[in-house]
Amino acid sequence: MRWARALFGALFFALSVGLALSSTRGIAASPPVAGETLRFIMLNPIDLARSRARLRSGDDTLRPALSKLQREADRAFKATPVSVTQKNLSPPSGDIHDYMSLAPYWWPNPDTTSGLPYLRHDGKINPERARASDRKRLDQLVEGVQTLSLAYYFTGKDAYAEHAGKLLRVWFLDRATMMNPHLRYAQAIPGRNTGRGAGIIETHDLPDLIDAVALLQTSNGWTQTDHNQLRDWFGTYLDWLHESAEGKAEAKASNNHGTWYDVQVAAFATFTGREHAAREVLRQFPIKRIAQQVESDGRQPRELARTRPWQYSLFNLTGWFDAAALADKVGIDLWNYETADKRSIRKALEWLIPFATGEEIWPYKEISSVEPQTLAPLLRRAANAYREPRYEKLIAKLPKLSGDERWRLLYPPDTNQ
Repeated sequence: MRWARALFGALFFALSVGLALSSTRGIAASPPVAGETLRFIMLNPIDLARSRARLRSGDDTLRPALSKLQREADRAFKATPVSVTQKNLSPPSGDIHDYMSLAPYWWPNPDTTSGLPYLRHDGKINPERARASDRKRLDQLVEGVQTLSLAYYFTGKDAYAEHAGKLLRVWFLDRATMMNPHLRYAQAIPGRNTGRGAGIIETHDLPDLIDAVALLQTSNGWTQTDHNQLRDWFGTYLDWLHESAEGKAEAKASNNHGTWYDVQVAAFATFTGREHAAREVLRQFPIKRIAQQVESDGRQPRELARTRPWQYSLFNLTGWFDAAALADKVGIDLWNYETADKRSIRKALEWLIPFATGEEIWPYKEISSVEPQTLAPLLRRAANAYREPRYEKLIAKLPKLSGDERWRLLYPPDTNQ
């Protein structure tokens, strides 16, 4: 079957069905601490310093997580930098620097010879997306930089930071390989459009990447010039999010897309020194997002209506947690926001707990499995934010936890609870 170039005029896809396109170590040298001024937008530097101090003092409870992190960092260190310019297909603009991706849940139409227009099957990912998309490369970038930056912070191994800096420069800064700061052609639907506002969800991990970059500022692998240029890139991207038709459409989304749009805008505004803009988004967040997306019993009906309701409920709730962490930095308390009829972040978390611990059976139809252990990092973050020991105790009731999860390093338990 051949899918016509009419997909994006003569410039986008001409695809066919057959298109194919080290050992664990202890902590190394101590990372620099004197004069350390790491400016995070979501992470708590006290939490990270606490984890590092515990490891140095011989506390073995975090050792499995560090060992796993180092193994992953060693693999990331060997990885070749990725770039939007590595795709074989040309975006509608003809500019290879433009990010391009296919909508995940849209498939060829079996009733037409061209396969157009594509049809939606919610929750079922079209494998064509991985072959004809920059999304996979973006995921590799974020994961690689996060892993290498954290490994540098906890081990002091300069090579990790240097490679993380290289990955960042290739994707964002080097003229020959950099991504243009917009998502005009993200989550395109063949036969329907060349991109859409919903594609902005694909950069929802970039706030985490910014916090990873903060870890590099004490290294030789990331210069102040690099940092300034990266801020400029995010400033231009933030302008596009505010001004483009795609950004304006995503800002109106009433589900997880709206949540993550706000998280991104607030994060990028904070990073680029536009604190007023960040504060304004976060000031409106409780009314626009929390009050509108959760019921008084804690259910998130828009996420529960999906074919993977557990995953989407956690995904949206994670966005609320990130928004609350961002809001902490500008003096706004989202953790304890509550409507008159008890809608709140905490109520949404509480509603999920009995299903994660097995006290109640998940009543919603899933096309994939429910993974109770995915609630663990939110329970740890909630235990610290609310100073609630019960949440910490509930973690032990979740199945399939191995003890080497990365969130244990990022969010160590608050011993003052």
